[in-house]
Amino acid sequence: MQVRRPIVAGQFYPGQKSLCVSEIKDCLEARTPQQPLPETIVAGIVPHAGWTFSGDLAAMVFSAVKQQQDEIHTFVIFGAAHGYFGNAPAVYETGAWETPLGEIDVDQELAKAVIETGAAISDAHAHHSEHSIEVQVPFIQYLFPDAKIVPILTPPREQVVTLGESIGQIISQQKDKRVVCIGSTDLTHYGPSYGFVPMGVGPGGVEWAGKVNDQKFIDLALKLDAEGLLKSAAENCNACGAGAAAATVAAAKALGKTKGLLLAQTNSNEVMLQKMGSASRDSVGYAAIVF
Repeated sequence: MQVRRPIVAGQFYPGQKSLCVSEIKDCLEARTPQQPLPETIVAGIVPHAGWTFSGDLAAMVFSAVKQQQDEIHTFVIFGAAHGYFGNAPAVYETGAWETPLGEIDVDQELAKAVIETGAAISDAHAHHSEHSIEVQVPFIQYLFPDAKIVPILTPPREQVVTLGESIGQIISQQKDKRVVCIGSTDLTHYGPSYGFVPMGVGPGGVEWAGKVNDQKFIDLALKLDAEGLLKSAAENCNACGAGAAAATVAAAKALGKTKGLLLAQTNSNEVMLQKMGSASRDSVGYAAIVF
């Protein structure tokens, strides 16, 4: 059986099981939703930075799912394609993924059904150096120990909308299986280190990135506008995983959702100020959304 080994354990999140569990608990306790949750949650958008910066927002989404549906059989996780340059979404079809919490099986039956739609291909190699899905998996293992996953890398191309719609249709036919879709994306990467400073270097530019540029993307996500998310990211550079977000909202829409709920948003600069007492000229945005 092929097993995908962790590549950012010990960097983006702890590499030892005890430390990993401890930090998961800290992330879960750091934030709680302040709004009434949807009766059922079929999808969510999470950030994928190191847990120090965005783990609490990711934890909010998985915790919200747990509050509404105690048992989930499978999480379809749409990942950002940072180093994968293929045109087609890439599915990790068989085997398992390993983290410090152990192994989690791939839902091979569901993965095969996704590939059979023609909207994605089977390509395990595409996942070997990508972190955006990996950093979500320990949260699933901790909160849903019996769950399986279907990891899919989703380039920011129109095909991901069809993919999301197809997966939504597949899920709707799964009468005895509860499946939730998760889209992994960070938002605006602002500052000289990222080569993106349309509003200048300094606090004013960082504030614009969060309150204006990130908000454009968030608003489109809340309206389930998959095509708009792809267009906004291309024009405004406000998401590194626009394909993941677009596939997620397309699936949510196919499952009958009409709007999303923003649980929280922040950015790395705010986190640095809160946790380290220092600011930076660079900043990355994060949002936690459920549908």
